[in-house]
Amino acid sequence: MSAIETQNLQKVYGGKSAVQSLDLNVPQGEVFGLLGPNGAGKTTTIMMLLGNIKPTSGSGGILGYPLGDIRARKKIGFLPEKFQFYDFLTAIEFLELHGKLAGMKAAERKKRIPQVLEQVGLADRSHSRIKEFSKGMQQRVGLAQAIIHSPDLVILDEPTSALDPLGRRDVRDIVLHLRQQGCTVLLNSHLLSEIEMTCDRVAIMKKGEIVTQGKLEELLAFSSSVEIEVRDMNDAAMKALRSVTTRIRMERVPVTRMTAWVRSEEDIARIAPAIVSNGSILTALIPHRETLEELFVRVIENDTSSPSAAE
Repeated sequence: MSAIETQNLQKVYGGKSAVQSLDLNVPQGEVFGLLGPNGAGKTTTIMMLLGNIKPTSGSGGILGYPLGDIRARKKIGFLPEKFQFYDFLTAIEFLELHGKLAGMKAAERKKRIPQVLEQVGLADRSHSRIKEFSKGMQQRVGLAQAIIHSPDLVILDEPTSALDPLGRRDVRDIVLHLRQQGCTVLLNSHLLSEIEMTCDRVAIMKKGEIVTQGKLEELLAFSSSVEIEVRDMNDAAMKALRSVTTRIRMERVPVTRMTAWVRSEEDIARIAPAIVSNGSILTALIPHRETLEELFVRVIENDTSSPSAAE
């Protein structure tokens, strides 16, 4: 069962589509990264999922309920990118408020509030007013209110934007802990390294549409370039190598190191026999694994060919 599923979802403002033909599928219990440049439609998508704005057309469901159903909203935790909290409240008072809004009983709030403050690293500031907090501390208490009621789905919009590396690590640990508890997390962040370390799946949006989505390990599993190191390279081995590759870039003469491009993973397996059977010595064969940042840039810049096209 999917925690989030949309079909052909669209939102139009003044005749212009902010989101169009959105088909999104977020499995339960996974961490899902929603990526895209500014203006791609990510925030509009999140607002439709939360029921804060109504789609112009299309359909969708969240936690088994139609979009906009209040029963689903009670099971969702949300931290917006641009948050404004009642800064005259202490951290405990703030979480008491949000616990009540979430329908938590007094005994449940009393037990849960110290737990989440400890979890986000604010146990020693529980009686401090939010106006005394740094931006990073405010982000931490915002994360605490998103998880105070133990939701089934947590939506985090740029949750680490104001945090230092240690703070980002803490948030990453919290997200992974939520996944271990069976909670689904939808994460929107420009810090692609954080997404790569945290998410099971990603979707990349561009101009209101999803241009690619899937399991992260599958999206990054294969890139068409291979680093090759050899000794005693000869003409016969080079000819055989060219027959199984699309392009070769030699980095020095005589040839001891080169980059080759192939059409598929199967072609990588043909490289070693092509070199060795013709009398040359293969010392290294290293397929290049595309990073999430490289994938993101390639997709957004509309290069749908293999990474070798940019070489």
